[in-house]
Amino acid sequence: MEKWIFLPYFALVTSITTMKKALIGILCLWNGVAWTQNTHSWEEELSEMGYLDEENEEGIADMFELLSELAEHPINLNDATREDLEQLPFLTDGQVEEICEYLYRYGPMKSVGELGMIESLGFAERQLLMQFVVVDVIKGVKGNGKGGKGELKGHYQDSLTTKGYRPLSSPLTSKLIMNAHLPLYRRAGDQEGYIGYPYKHSFRYALQWSKNVRVGLIGAQDAGEPFLANRNKWGYDFYSFYAQVKNWGRLKSLTLGRYRINMGMGLVINGAFTMGKNNSLTTINRTASLIRPHSSQIEGSYLQGAAATVRLSPSLDASVFISYRPIDATLNSDSTTIATIVKTGYHRTKTEMEKKHNATEGMVGGHIGYRSKAFHVGVIGVYDWFNRELVPKTSQTYRQYDAAGKRFWNASVEYGFTLKHLSFKGETATGDSHALATINTMNWKAFASLTLQAVQRFYSYHYHALHGNSFSEGGSVQNESGIYIGADWHPHGRLKLRAYSDIAYFPWAKYQAFTSSHSIDHGISATYRWGAFTAFARYRLKMREKDNDDKTALIYKKEHKARAFLSFTESPWSIKTIGDVAYTHYKNKSMGWMVSEQVSYQRRQIQVHANIGYFHTNDYDSRIYAYERGPLYTFSSTMFYGKGIHGSLLIRHDINAHWMVIVKMGYTRYFDRDTIGTALQAIAHNWKTDMNLQCRWKF
Repeated sequence: MEKWIFLPYFALVTSITTMKKALIGILCLWNGVAWTQNTHSWEEELSEMGYLDEENEEGIADMFELLSELAEHPINLNDATREDLEQLPFLTDGQVEEICEYLYRYGPMKSVGELGMIESLGFAERQLLMQFVVVDVIKGVKGNGKGGKGELKGHYQDSLTTKGYRPLSSPLTSKLIMNAHLPLYRRAGDQEGYIGYPYKHSFRYALQWSKNVRVGLIGAQDAGEPFLANRNKWGYDFYSFYAQVKNWGRLKSLTLGRYRINMGMGLVINGAFTMGKNNSLTTINRTASLIRPHSSQIEGSYLQGAAATVRLSPSLDASVFISYRPIDATLNSDSTTIATIVKTGYHRTKTEMEKKHNATEGMVGGHIGYRSKAFHVGVIGVYDWFNRELVPKTSQTYRQYDAAGKRFWNASVEYGFTLKHLSFKGETATGDSHALATINTMNWKAFASLTLQAVQRFYSYHYHALHGNSFSEGGSVQNESGIYIGADWHPHGRLKLRAYSDIAYFPWAKYQAFTSSHSIDHGISATYRWGAFTAFARYRLKMREKDNDDKTALIYKKEHKARAFLSFTESPWSIKTIGDVAYTHYKNKSMGWMVSEQVSYQRRQIQVHANIGYFHTNDYDSRIYAYERGPLYTFSSTMFYGKGIHGSLLIRHDINAHWMVIVKMGYTRYFDRDTIGTALQAIAHNWKTDMNLQCRWKF
């Protein structure tokens, strides 16, 4: 009889939950409709959030590859795992946790508008996230928490008109993308020096079944490299094959072929991308073990073999990998030992071709990690060996403690806890050098609108990890200690402020610094949105000690950089006016600036993106970096110095559901020189025109 007593209570709770869910649905439908009035592409959103203005070009290019893939195969929020959401570099761990908690408490979402109920997601983050997620409820999905409704029959049909709903694509999809870069000029090396022709081209094939099976093949050729000739008898200079299976029983993922791996915070191994300091609040404290296929043309940071992650229990995962691959290396005069490992991937000249695959590297390693709701801990280990001994030229003082030998090992412990408003994460590592490296971060959500972060790191100058890549000022996980303080503040719904300060100390000599030195880095940025307008401004001051003319003392090299833009977006038009300033004071003073205008038009199957700019700098020290639209999967950032103009025009035509074509023309003319570039890259006139072609076939 007692169980009948609870029926009125159960009915009341069920009614309240149903009403709450209905109210959320109405509010989110309104938000979804509102968002459709002013939409950006994800490239525009990233640019306006400051992600594309860092000088870490390889990291941004890798991020572009990943996000391009996710944009074509968006994540279904109602079927997403924590690992799925952690792929998105602009989401913090707290935002990932809050999205997971919302789905647990209230069950599957009915529309992406419900993202408006995630308090930690600002307007910009919601707009950006909508480019990579869909909402669809698969038959058999259950609500887990208080808002759960039991088994759901079929798909939700009431959100078809809500922005962000897209029916899941066919379980089996294939695509082939072909690229060509055609320079309408000749470099000196094209006449004599390069062993190939001046054109760059590549292809990318990918097959995907549901979200759990991926197979791909990439072929790439840089300008100047031989095709079907010399040592490239199989055609392209670079190939990458991969196959991945996910969520097969206890097997979370199995990757064969070429892949990239990140474990912990990168002190031992990190082949994933890292963002600059201005965006470190989102990515620096990621500690998940991540294995993903190497679907990039970047040739220096992949592994080759097999990698797998197995779920041993609901809270315990284990990842293992094995790799064996040829590498490029510069040999010492004895022709038997390695002086340096080459990661550029260029094989355009006889000298560069001689370095291709003249050594081999093997690796085995793994990670075992325990994660509860609030706490995680893991152990990482890597063993690395070469067929030739690594003997760096330690006569240069700053290279005295570079890794040397044939066999290396590294091991670390990663740890952390996450509370509602406070999280702490870190990793401490050692290796065959018996030295220590540690990094620790604290993230505190002081108020709903204010997040503070501190990052402490200490990397002994004796420590070395050949595949380590973590937060640093000096560019490596070695010879550095420092403290970083950052803040992310939303004082108003339209205004977002971000600031950081980083102080680093290098106890041993660095390149262009004969003794111990310091670095100071400060940055601040502001974004203000109202209606269709967005205003952005950023300033950065970086001071680093370097040798004076006589190399008898250290003096500060001071770099001031500022950027501001105003954009207007109202379908089908988008207009952006950008201004950049750079001022450097080291041994001499150097000043540079650039103004540019970007205009975009998008209507049905046609997209047009135009860009024109004028740059004026004293020399290379005050160079300006500028991002502009490029073909799919391509990050297009150009560095300018001197005096001149640059313009580009990109046209994209989606012919139908299967075919898409992109044509891009770029033109640069210098007013302060008669030739462009030096040595084999020299062009015998003051202008250059480039054409890029891309074709995509989905089938």
